[in-house]
Amino acid sequence: MKHKHPDVMNGFPATRESQVTFANYNRPPFNTWGFWNMDSVAHTAMIPRGGPLPDLTSNPDTSLGKRQFKDANGKMLGLDDLLAEHNADGFLVLRDNQIIYENYFNGFSEHSRHIWYSMTKSLVSIAFGVLRESVDIDLADSPAKYIDELAGSAFERTTIQDVLNHASAIAFKENYVDPESEFIRYYAPALGLGFVPGAQDVQPEGTEIYGVYDFLARYIKPEAHNQPGDTFEYNSANADLIGWMIARLSGMPLHEFIARHIWSPLGTNHDAAIVVDRAYMPVATGGMTSTLRDAALFGQLILNRGKANGQQLIPAQWIDETLNLDATDEQRYARNTIYTDAGLPWRYYKNMWWILDPEKQEYGAVGIHGQVIYINGSTNTVIAQFSSQPTASQAGSVQFLSKLLAMREIAKG
Repeated sequence: MKHKHPDVMNGFPATRESQVTFANYNRPPFNTWGFWNMDSVAHTAMIPRGGPLPDLTSNPDTSLGKRQFKDANGKMLGLDDLLAEHNADGFLVLRDNQIIYENYFNGFSEHSRHIWYSMTKSLVSIAFGVLRESVDIDLADSPAKYIDELAGSAFERTTIQDVLNHASAIAFKENYVDPESEFIRYYAPALGLGFVPGAQDVQPEGTEIYGVYDFLARYIKPEAHNQPGDTFEYNSANADLIGWMIARLSGMPLHEFIARHIWSPLGTNHDAAIVVDRAYMPVATGGMTSTLRDAALFGQLILNRGKANGQQLIPAQWIDETLNLDATDEQRYARNTIYTDAGLPWRYYKNMWWILDPEKQEYGAVGIHGQVIYINGSTNTVIAQFSSQPTASQAGSVQFLSKLLAMREIAKG
């Protein structure tokens, strides 16, 4: 489908000025094309669909697109206009397993796959819960017990539960903007999602850190002033480790495990794909791509406590435990003032899900640039959102918060 932005992929071939490349795909205006053409931008592995097509019926609420919502600046906008103004690519509302609203922007469509970014972490956490049904894994163990290469790394002193909660106390920081940061110089090129001149030409024998697993085992050191389990500190490397554990203990690549145990039996509309790193290992921290409807269908699976098509695909106990709030969960999150001072609505982060209100079963999967799967069990509502927000670090941005506020209001009915 031709892109609607006049300055992006304009012409056949595209003009030099409008050409999307690996160097610019995640910057505006090019990201509005790049995020839903990741098979062209990066290396990916397919996650095939299977089974009967999903029983999703449409029962449109024709008034919802014009319904007024207050954005994060206090401006009143109709939903259609709010989404367009705040960089949405697609927005779908499921209530009682029926589509009551579905809208697309920038040329994105119901058949286009969009990158999830860190919503992938929540999917990987769910896959890990499935793995524990067949493999004896104690969450109080060190991950080094299961992956020998982690001996001597920062992950040796932490527990698997700390890793799932992003409380692993590792001395590695998420920094999307500093070109000299270790995130940009080493991690992103190994991940296969970040451009550094010459990095894609590096061969395994020419670098100590080729793929992400090398980075986890050889580079990450313990944080001196923090102990595992004490403080929530969001760090993508934690999800990579869980993805590695799934592959190592199941004996199959992460994308094959997800396909066999989740995606295919779920009966999605389309195949999915996942970006692979420089060593062609699936990017557990943020590589998943799918259609909007299939993202919503995954959210519905979680709302239904892991059940779909008459099968219990995900252990219900694993999903329930994520919403089982105790004092340490809130204390761990509260110690990170970056999130509390920003006035974000989250109460805590657990098992790689962002929790809003556990009593209402209100929580979500979230990815940079404005990707969200929002779940509200108390009103049987799932909302899937894809976006092309201008920069990555925008969890507290007007664009992100405006759409999240609208989601919470929509869920109320």
